[in-house]
Amino acid sequence: MKLLTLLEVGNLDLVGLVIFVIAIVLVVLFVISVFVAAFVQIIYEWNNEKKFSKGQFWKTVLISMLVGGLISGFVCGGM
Repeated sequence: MKLLTLLEVGNLDLVGLVIFVIAIVLVVLFVISVFVAAFVQIIYEWNNEKKFSKGQFWKTVLISMLVGGLISGFVCGGM
């Protein structure tokens, strides 16, 4: 038994289904991360003259996606 299996499907007909499920998870994570970054931007610019730059916005999206990926991996993969 291998300790780490990235993408192993017994039947080659199921590879498309596995890739489709992974793509759905990534799209959902991206959409949720954009909403989280927009929420953070609203809070950051609420009573300040500071602006939330595009770089900060996309870094927030990336960090949110990484955290969401960790949570998804923990839930789907188990402990």
